[in-house]
Amino acid sequence: MDVTMVLFAGQGYNSTGINQIISEANVAKASFYQHFKSKEDLCVAFLNERHVYWFNGLNNFISGKKDIKSKILSSFDYLIYMNAKENFRGCSFLNILSEIPADNLKILNVIQDHKKDLRHFFSDFISQEGLSDHIYMLFESSIIESQMFKSNELIEKSKVIVDRLIN
Repeated sequence: MDVTMVLFAGQGYNSTGINQIISEANVAKASFYQHFKSKEDLCVAFLNERHVYWFNGLNNFISGKKDIKSKILSSFDYLIYMNAKENFRGCSFLNILSEIPADNLKILNVIQDHKKDLRHFFSDFISQEGLSDHIYMLFESSIIESQMFKSNELIEKSKVIVDRLIN
């Protein structure tokens, strides 16, 4: 999975071949296919692992905050932290979404589930649906903008907006 993460992040899903993953992970082809029937299955496993990793990190990052507003604002700080840690690689889920065909429901469902969980993350704190969705959309757009411009500027601006939105 570590090799897969590096290759998918550096080269993209479509440009990364199974043979390259097998070679760089230094595993036998038979061993690889014992665990994964296809590159698609590897991608699903990768995204599932990335989901757990990302949400564990987010929850740990905000765990010391006492009030809802601080937790939500800290979730934006988590993006800044991840940008520093991963050099603005952006969202693994959206990166892969942009590379798969529209009819690849196996991978699409995993991506949608991740985004639904992120949306629920905010709605668990804010019961007002319109407000929690607004914060979710600011969060999502902050991820994309920071990746595109290699800057945390819009994350910081989103935090100011969120600070004003939450009483």
